Amino acid sequence: MNTIGKILTLTTFGESHGPAMGGVLDGMPASIEMDLEALQRFVDRRRTGQSVGSSSRDEQDRVEVLSGIWQGKTLGTPIGFVVRNTDARSADYDEIARCYRPNHADYTWDVKYGICDPRGGGRASARETVARVVAGGIALQALEILGITVEAEIVEETGLEQAIVDAAREGDTLGGIISCTVKGVPAGLGEPVFGKLHAQLAAAMMSIPSVHGFEYGDGFDMASRCGSEVMDRFVKRSDGTIGTETNHSGGIQGGISNGEDIVMRIAFKPVPTLMRDVLTIDRDGNPVTLHPHGRHDVCVLQRALPVVEAMAALVILDNYLIKKTNVL
Repeated sequence: MNTIGKILTLTTFGESHGPAMGGVLDGMPASIEMDLEALQRFVDRRRTGQSVGSSSRDEQDRVEVLSGIWQGKTLGTPIGFVVRNTDARSADYDEIARCYRPNHADYTWDVKYGICDPRGGGRASARETVARVVAGGIALQALEILGITVEAEIVEETGLEQAIVDAAREGDTLGGIISCTVKGVPAGLGEPVFGKLHAQLAAAMMSIPSVHGFEYGDGFDMASRCGSEVMDRFVKRSDGTIGTETNHSGGIQGGISNGEDIVMRIAFKPVPTLMRDVLTIDRDGNPVTLHPHGRHDVCVLQRALPVVEAMAALVILDNYLIKKTNVL
């Protein structure tokens, strides 16, 4: 399950402390102009050192396109790319290799595969998301041609930055919520019954490390309101198009986009690595005290913004291409 998409597909590969992360983006139409400098700037938004509480691991994240783009245009062939790992310190994880970290994937991956790469979390590491950001950045440039934009922002509580500083001082971590809005989406995207657009977006967002919740439109708030309060009445606009007066549905009805802004919120749990002693057990079940060290985020929200945008872009562009195959 390392591939997402149906027509536009992304397969990612690599481990946190392996030689490189990378991916193959297939199904991208030919002759789409690509600005590789703009792509690099988008990927740079995910880098460390740009926000309070981010990891000190200093990866340059230079994108190397291996195939599928020539003279600034897509060829219609698979776009292969790598982002090399240049600042891994595997020795930081020698102690972790002998025990199970709470709230990490160590135990569950060990049970499933009988082997677990402890170096930075291996493939379960958020380092894997750099490949998604590269592919999503390519998709975003294609969506821009269609007049579709994707923007994520932190649903920031007052004093979040100071809270991150305080948590770091205590060796603790924080989570939070990111909202994402997709504008310019035409009506008619989505594949009922089991391929509803919001279900695809939810699956994409829930695949991001540390994500523990997803809602679109009014989400959970709808459960405590009356139908009359959340009804999106249809109207005919002055330009002759059909729209809705409100957007409680978040731009999706019956699993299909209705032409309004797609609005969603994604909840991130606190980073599971605490920089203080943690009680756990080793691989033989013996109680141990873990003394974490190394380089870890205190809060991932700022670095997660381009990841959320990338996953939304991949899903929306894939569904746009699917819709093009439904009718002549």
